[in-house]
Amino acid sequence: MTISLSNITGDTGVTGLTNPTYTVTADVPPPGVRGKQWYVSALGGTQTGVEANVVGNPFTILFEFPANPKGPPAVSSSTGQPISVPRNTSRVLLRKGVEVVTGYRFPMEVDLAIRIPAGAEVQDAESVSAALVAMSGAIAQIVPGLRNSVISGAP
Repeated sequence: MTISLSNITGDTGVTGLTNPTYTVTADVPPPGVRGKQWYVSALGGTQTGVEANVVGNPFTILFEFPANPKGPPAVSSSTGQPISVPRNTSRVLLRKGVEVVTGYRFPMEVDLAIRIPAGAEVQDAESVSAALVAMSGAIAQIVPGLRNSVISGAP
């Protein structure tokens, strides 16, 4: 696994956060998970009311990969078409403890799943790359609006 994560500079257009930064430290993923995990060990900028990771109040980022990656699909000998196309699912899971009422915290989850039809990573790697780049760019653009929609409930 070649994925790595370094300190994060957050979007500067989000209400309530001024120049947010997150110092990340390598962590151990949960048992049985094939992946890599980091926790937010320190905050930078102005983020009043936000806490770094502590026991009982997580702030972690997990990159999870298929435990048993599937190969390209079998094809019909008569038509040449794939019989069944399995998918290899990777995901990014961010967990952040949030207070729901005074003194009671529960983890919020932001879960991004990437389901790639098996074989596409070889046959059409450039399209897989384009999809990931487009998604990351779209997320970076919509963070302020996404924050407003999630909080207000309005799309």
